[in-house]
Amino acid sequence: MPSTPDATPAHPCPADPAPEVRTERIGTSLLITLDRPRARNAVNAAVAAQLAAALDELTEDPALRVGVLTGAGGTFSAGMDLKAALAGESPEIPGRGFGGLTETLTTKPLIAAVEGWAMGGGFELALACDLIVAADDARFGLPEVKRGLVAAGGGAIRLPKRIPYHLAMELLLTGEPVSGERAGRLGIANRVVPAGETVPTALDWAAALAANAPLALAAVKKVAHAAGGTPEPAAFAAQRTMTAALTASADAREGMTAFAERRTPVWQGK
Repeated sequence: MPSTPDATPAHPCPADPAPEVRTERIGTSLLITLDRPRARNAVNAAVAAQLAAALDELTEDPALRVGVLTGAGGTFSAGMDLKAALAGESPEIPGRGFGGLTETLTTKPLIAAVEGWAMGGGFELALACDLIVAADDARFGLPEVKRGLVAAGGGAIRLPKRIPYHLAMELLLTGEPVSGERAGRLGIANRVVPAGETVPTALDWAAALAANAPLALAAVKKVAHAAGGTPEPAAFAAQRTMTAALTASADAREGMTAFAERRTPVWQGK
């Protein structure tokens, strides 16, 4: 609650919690940092709302040309916060997808700077960006099948479009991660650099992109998305229909519960 300068509240309100997504303006770039290092930057409802707000800041300010998305504490993101999800909390923003990003067609270039783990939804956040800079020891994975789920934040839609089908299916069906070095060889990452250098590299790249015409950059993104076959909004809508029963299944809840309890799931096929 706001207070007036000449009045002291009888019951002072507690300080607002520390933000879980930080933004920093560096020249014409906006550095967006997921900041829940103790939770490996897992996405809960607060992170999703704050990331959506950061993306709005990038979009709406004409002084900003490029965004860089990264994670604090040497981890990009462990994906969905399963404990929060089990408690009924959603990591999605209606109409904008997981983390407020995966179904959002940003008009300005967005670069992912990936250190450490980019797992599940974390990998999908990176896939929602236009360019990826990865540390050579980073780890990219879509382990949803191990939890009775599908990589529904864009992994199952985007990855087969980005790399050869059989390689994409290897990641989607096994749930096993690949290193940043292999991600570069597969074409998932544009640039692979030593650990600790992803953000400086991404910011240098962002400055180079910002030298180009902003309307042209926006037009390139628009044309590229339009030329990508099935429009992504339609693909996400179809995916929701196909995975609705799976998401509500006992196996899906068992997979998330087993992960939270650090045990092997017991599948029932229902």
